[in-house]
Amino acid sequence: MPFPEIDQDHRRLKDLKSETRLICARITTAFIGVIALFAILVFRFYDLQIVHYDHYVTRAESNRIQVQPVPPNRGLIFDRNGVLLAENRPSYTLSIVRERVSNLDETLAQIGRLISVSSDDLENFRKALSQRRRPYESVPLRYHLTEEEIARIAVNEYALEGVEVEAQLVRYYPHGELFAHTIGYVGRISEREINGFDDEDYRRYSGTHSIGKTGVERFYEKQLLGEVGTQHVEVNAHGRVLRTLERIDPVPGTDLHLFLDIQLQRTAVEALQGQRGAVVAIEVETGGIVAMVSTPSYDPNLFVTGISHKNFQDLNESPDLPLFNRTIQGQYPPGSTLKPLLGLGALETGVVTPQWRIRDPGFFQLEDSEHKYRDWKRYGHGNQVDLNQAIIESCDTYFYMLATRMGIDRMHPVGAAFGLGERTGIDVPSERAGIWPSRIWKRAARGLAWFPGDSLNVSIGQGDVLTTPLQLAVLTAGMAERGVIRGPRLVERVGGVKVEVPERRVYEAKEENWDVVSAAMEGVVHSARGTAKIIAKDATYRIAGKTGTAQVVGIAQDARYDRDKVHERNRDHALFIAYAPADKPQIAVAVIIENGEHGSSAAAPVARSVFDTWFALEAVRQARREEQTALGY
Repeated sequence: MPFPEIDQDHRRLKDLKSETRLICARITTAFIGVIALFAILVFRFYDLQIVHYDHYVTRAESNRIQVQPVPPNRGLIFDRNGVLLAENRPSYTLSIVRERVSNLDETLAQIGRLISVSSDDLENFRKALSQRRRPYESVPLRYHLTEEEIARIAVNEYALEGVEVEAQLVRYYPHGELFAHTIGYVGRISEREINGFDDEDYRRYSGTHSIGKTGVERFYEKQLLGEVGTQHVEVNAHGRVLRTLERIDPVPGTDLHLFLDIQLQRTAVEALQGQRGAVVAIEVETGGIVAMVSTPSYDPNLFVTGISHKNFQDLNESPDLPLFNRTIQGQYPPGSTLKPLLGLGALETGVVTPQWRIRDPGFFQLEDSEHKYRDWKRYGHGNQVDLNQAIIESCDTYFYMLATRMGIDRMHPVGAAFGLGERTGIDVPSERAGIWPSRIWKRAARGLAWFPGDSLNVSIGQGDVLTTPLQLAVLTAGMAERGVIRGPRLVERVGGVKVEVPERRVYEAKEENWDVVSAAMEGVVHSARGTAKIIAKDATYRIAGKTGTAQVVGIAQDARYDRDKVHERNRDHALFIAYAPADKPQIAVAVIIENGEHGSSAAAPVARSVFDTWFALEAVRQARREEQTALGY
């Protein structure tokens, strides 16, 4: 039976109305909260999907879709016969996209455990990483991956975020050392070069890791480079490409066709026999350089993807200077090779005549001077030495006397007309100008007046006179063409367009004076007393030339040159200039052999080898032309 007293007390303690109001308030608050949260969600949804739709779509697409540069294929380089001298070879490159890598050091360590990565590779990578580049642009770490290395990277790809193996075309020089100083090489773009880029350069080089450093590669960089393309690609969350959405193909670089002939180049290298020296051969009719050799040389392929410290140190510290391009940077006293030119100037100015003769006791003395300017021939060349004999036998005494009559003020314009003391303007960089002294030059350079003895030194190509082998070759071609200089040029055609070769008449002289000098130069080779008579044997063509010997160190007044007492690198330089055929010149050659001592025995045979190869090739070309004519081509 219930207890009514207790139930009544319980009802008095519980306030049903208050509890009802509280529950209603809580429900109302919860409902309002839900509505507010829903309103916020709707507003945020509206903000994302309507107000800022374009902005967030663009950001999402940028994470999913990337615009990547597509580097162009670099233009190829061919010799005059179509032989490939510089090409592009496929290579697999390991690259890293820095923005996709959370811990770069750990990633590099992982890669190092899978494949070989040298300290030079790491150094070059970090340098490239610090340079200006586009976001998400890959930076190469290792070139020329093997198939085994590619497989190792592929197996571990899941653990290597931001690491890519890319197929790229890398520059390659199939003939290695043969054309290193003329074609030059490409190498990694340096920070200094990037800092010099403007916005257009930066755009054109995006995706490209190399640039022309020396030679033709550098001079014609703009033409060889081509035009960069672009592609839109879809990537996954790890940044790996899933597919290509859109692509604008790059424009390949323009091919270059050179005047150089690989067979002539090889002949010159073999004729030098490993000696330190240079050979430059010019086709007289066109001004094109058909051979240009500097020895010793080096393998330009070492520089393409970044040369190692050891290899560069070996090249840079070699006493034979293999990196030094002697053809355009070597500045040497020309010695007696200048005598025909100065003889022509003396005839043209009326200082001497072809009949003017001197007595040569083996030395010459200025008035009121005890100093003896010695002839190379100790007891002289006789009592009746004229210009013809002086050139053929290279009589120093004759030219000493000629210099006293002519003076530097008449000598200087002759050499300057043929480009001495100035760059030739050849289409490769880093050419040096040499020195062709004058009164003004000596006052500016030395702060001294010009003395008669200075003129005597100039007359035999010594003293302050310095020329490059290229300058001597251009001078020789100008002598062959009787005062007309063409070029010089290495590149004949850029694509299908012929390169304009400058032609200018630099010196006017009477035909009879040209005849005198040309006959004397021909006598240097074909006369019984000619200093280069040894190369005339069995020649089926006539050569006009001039030998030269240039002192490296001075010899005391009364001392005699003793090669056994002179260090090999202090011995005289040997020079020879020549053109052939003498009556209708096709090719002009300049040769210098450092410390070769005698132009006649050391340098002249090199030129003969070049001539022989040229005319053998010319015979083949002529036969081909006749065959084509007969067939009606």
